[in-house]
Formats: sequence, C-alpha cells, structure tokens
Amino acid sequence: MERDLLGTLAAWQRLYGDIFHVRTWPEHQIMVLDPALARELLASRHEELIRWEHGLKVLSQLHGSSVLISEGQAWRAKRQALLPAFAPKAVQAGLPDLVATAEAALKSWPAQSEDWPMEEALTTLTMDIIMRQVFSLPMGRHEQQARHSLRTLSQAADREFYHPLRWPDYMPWKRSKRQAKAWLHGFIDHQVQTRLGQEGGPEDLLGRLLGLHREQPQVWSLQAVRDECMTAFLAGHETVASTLTWWAWCMAAHPEAQEAAAQEVLDSLQHSPPMAQGLGQLRQLGLGLQETMRLYPAAPVLISRRNTRPLKLGSWHFPARTMFMVPLGLIQRDARWFAEPEAFRPQRFEEAVERGSHMPFGTGPRVCLGQHLASTEMSVIAAMLLQRFRLLPLPGARPPRPLLHITLRPATALHLRLEPRQPKSC
Repeated sequence: MERDLLGTLAAWQRLYGDIFHVRTWPEHQIMVLDPALARELLASRHEELIRWEHGLKVLSQLHGSSVLISEGQAWRAKRQALLPAFAPKAVQAGLPDLVATAEAALKSWPAQSEDWPMEEALTTLTMDIIMRQVFSLPMGRHEQQARHSLRTLSQAADREFYHPLRWPDYMPWKRSKRQAKAWLHGFIDHQVQTRLGQEGGPEDLLGRLLGLHREQPQVWSLQAVRDECMTAFLAGHETVASTLTWWAWCMAAHPEAQEAAAQEVLDSLQHSPPMAQGLGQLRQLGLGLQETMRLYPAAPVLISRRNTRPLKLGSWHFPARTMFMVPLGLIQRDARWFAEPEAFRPQRFEEAVERGSHMPFGTGPRVCLGQHLASTEMSVIAAMLLQRFRLLPLPGARPPRPLLHITLRPATALHLRLEPRQPKSC
C-alpha cells in the first residue's frame, strides 16, 4: 500500500468487490468503493464519524489546529467563521485581482518554448495567487524555498501515514524535514507579526482572522490565526496547481478537446480577461476541467473516518471504532459509472452521472471549504492560457505516471511545448 496505494486497492477491489476489509495492525479498515455507500458515509452518517487520529496528527505538524484538523464543535465554529471569506460573493469580489495576477505571470512566459516547465510555472502562479489572497503580498523571492519545503514535507508526511510509530524529528536523518518545517512556520509567522501592529490593513483572509482575534482573543488566539493562514496557503495553491498540471497534460494529449475549448474561449471572450459573467459561458472549458478532476483528483483518497458507535452501512453492520477509507480516485475510474473510464472524454459530463461517483471536492458537511475559489481560479487560469498558447507534448512524451504524496502529481515534473495561439484574421 505504501508503494502504490491506488494500484493495490484497485487489485483488491477486482478480487473482493466494493466493500472489503483490510487488517493493518492495530486497525481494521473497511474500503468503501460503492458510490451510494461512500456518499451515505460522508454525508448522511457524518455525525457518527471522526477522522483518522494518526493521519490528523501527521498533518497537524504543519496545520496545527486549523479547520482542516479540528473536529466537533471546534470545527463547526471555525468553518462558520471562515465561510464568508470563501463564499461565491467573496470569490467574485476578488476576481479582478486574480485575473491581474494571472495576466502578469502569463506575460512573463515565453511566447514559444520547445521545453516549458509547465508544472513549476503553474505552481508558482497558484502560490502567488493564494499569497495575495491571504496576505495581500506577492510571493516574490520566497517562491523557490516554499516549493522546496513543501515538497520535502509532503514526502515526509506520506511516509509517516503508513507507520503508527515514528522517529522524533530531532533525529539526524530528519534534518531536511526540520529545516523545511521551521522555514514554513517562520514564513507564516512573519506575515502575521508584520500585520499585528498595523491599523486598518487590507481586507484579505489575514485581516479577517486578525479581526476575529481582536473580537474573541480567547477563541481566536494568534496561534489559531497562524494555523488558518498556513492551511489556506498550503491547501489553497497545492490542489489547484495539481489539477491545472493534469489539465494541461490532458489538453496537450487531446488536441481536439483543446481546440474546442480554445475556440469557445476566443468566441466568448475574444482577448479580454475572463470575468464572472464570461466564465459561466465557457461550457467546454468546464467539462474539460471536470473530466481532468475525474481522472486525476488532487486528493484521490480522503482522510479515513472512524465510527464512534456501531454503524449500519448498506447490509453491513460495523462495530464502533471501525476505520473507513474512501478512495475517490478508484470510484471515479470505474467502468460501471463511466464508460471507457481511462479515456479523456469531457462530453460525458453533459449528461447526469451516478450520484456519488464524482466527488472531487468531497461531499457532505466537510466538503472542501475553498471549492468555489478553486473552481473559479482553475477556470480563469485555464481560459487565459488557451487565449495565449497552444499546448503540445514534448516529442516522444509518454503519459505522466501519477504519484500520490498527499496530492496527486506527475512522478516527473511535467514539461510541455508552447506555441503562440494566433488571433483569427478578420
């Protein structure tokens, strides 16, 4: 499972079906690959579940006690306080800044390239966008160190998920993890400390959190503010960068789908930047992103859940403290729910899909808090890319091998060819 989680689970599904038991000492885990049962577990039975304690302990090394980690009433209070910052109205209000940041970045790309580091460029862009939304500052010179630290920590966390006991971080061979963690904590802490003494700062996420700190210092301590900023910064760029990287590959590998989406963008927007009204007209673009998230969900395996009391799921009865894992990445590639599941076919989403078979942002009360922001950001960047460039694979390139380190990324950093997309002659 540690070497290839999704491949291992897929092989077991073929042998044992949609519900099967895996004994991973000291746990009993139930794998749930039936869409209806997965949705029931995550939505209808939410109040009966907590999330995997060891997994949360690993993630809390960076995220502290943020909304991503919290459970119960603490989670409800934090999510309710943060919802306005991620609501559709707030996302639309921030659209001009998002577009301006993307436009500045894309102007710095070459008009043509035979070997463009697409994954690195998209990660840099999404990191800069979330930095401005959380702190109203550009990423600037910190971008390379941030990417290196995040890569180091995601690899370390992925290893620690599989081992109930871990060596303490002060061990000599964990030096790189210690340094990466210290840098990220110091980076976020610096942003918070710099703003503490300012009067009437920007109306960004940090500003909202500092307002909560001033109103309720016992509930919203400075540590709580730092934790939410860390989670917003990490989750707010990593999942978007992952999806856009896979989308760029799908476009390059399927030129007909790319041209259909590009023609729609040019017909609808011409060469104007996408705004809220225009984004709603980009149906082909949206279908392509949906299909990308089906094939390559940023989080193909949700954090496991544990039932706090005996639970009936379908025809099965499970004792309290059973663990449940929901591998969305396998459900979304099941031929029973999606014909030719390995094929990139955006048009499949023009018709209704089996309920529970496509949940790239999760479902139920813990559905991704930033789904509106992520969807808008992906659509804006994808549209602006297609306005300017034609994406092509490198000569002899093979489909990238997916690698799961917290999020799903290509095992080797994605490079593509860029060609300028000439405007239509009048």
